[in-house]
Amino acid sequence: MIEKLRFELEDGTAVDFYVEEQTRVNGTNYLLVTDSQDDEAEAYILKDISEDSDEVANYVMVEDDVELSALSRVFQEMLDDTKIDF
Repeated sequence: MIEKLRFELEDGTAVDFYVEEQTRVNGTNYLLVTDSQDDEAEAYILKDISEDSDEVANYVMVEDDVELSALSRVFQEMLDDTKIDF
């Protein structure tokens, strides 16, 4: 069963994402999430920017092209039977 998490946007609206995979790179946690469980789902990479003292994880979408490209390759290798387009 794939874990579902609720992502709260800055304007207060909430979006549900499905966690497909997770990894840790250079001490930072990343999640590969999709907006649905359909074959045509949109994929996103979320970066944990929480402090160790935070009670709740704080994730932001990875927007930096270099970081996104590198992480896309990492997740692609982890899910070698799945094609991921960002």
